[in-house]
Amino acid sequence: MKATTPMVSVTPMTVSAADPAPRVATNRRYLMCEPRHFAVTYAINPWMDPSQPVDTELAVRQWRALAETYRRLGNDVLEIEPIEGLPDMVFAANGATVAKGRVYGAKFRYAERVPEGPAYLDWFRGAGYTETHAAQFVNEGEGDLLVAGSRLLAGTGFRTDPAAHVEAGAFLGLPVVTLELVDPRYYHLDTALCVLGPDEIAYFPGAFSPASQAVLRELYPDAIIATAADAAVLGLNGVSDGFHVVLPIEAVALAATLLARGYQPVPVSLSELRKAGGGPKCCTLELRS
Repeated sequence: MKATTPMVSVTPMTVSAADPAPRVATNRRYLMCEPRHFAVTYAINPWMDPSQPVDTELAVRQWRALAETYRRLGNDVLEIEPIEGLPDMVFAANGATVAKGRVYGAKFRYAERVPEGPAYLDWFRGAGYTETHAAQFVNEGEGDLLVAGSRLLAGTGFRTDPAAHVEAGAFLGLPVVTLELVDPRYYHLDTALCVLGPDEIAYFPGAFSPASQAVLRELYPDAIIATAADAAVLGLNGVSDGFHVVLPIEAVALAATLLARGYQPVPVSLSELRKAGGGPKCCTLELRS
């Protein structure tokens, strides 16, 4: 079945005098994995219900539209071959964390996903990456380890072992800020927090412990605060290039706030992949040199 890809409409922005400078998009390199074998056959997060039908062909069409959106915005998209029997391999962000050309591998908590870690590391080594590290501690890649400028925001509470924060920070050469997640719907950091730029984020406070909320307020006093409604459609599982922010089409309030802050929201539909708890960011692993 031939996929149809919607055109991406980018509305010109007018920056007000109050804005310090216009937002600037920078071209990115992303690794993605087509959901050719996507299914929900087990439940390892509150979004997953094996009793509900999944349309794999629709998931593939939506994924292809996302990949084409990135390309239309000037980014490079590389692909890893999906492996039969690994339905969640589409969530490439979980496969590793990449910074300064170094690859910190994933070590999954649940048995169903464990083979994905070596598969992604094999891809990186085959692609010529020489600085790779097979993690000793459980971590789920950029699901919980988000590079934010000169620091690593690191989630824990459901999937990633806090010991992995230390291991990742040492290998990647980045100071780590540990953030505790407390709501099982937001089981990965990238479901509750979106890195918009080196010093700007959007997040949903209700996903975090009171202590972590205090840390976020101190580090990011001007952060965008997402509504509960937008968090509930994985609106924070977005991808920013510094100007364009690709996010779920249902996150209308967050899109309006981003626009008011000088960003260009680019809505996409990933309704089928959300049945497994995934959105645009889950599908997208940034390859930082």
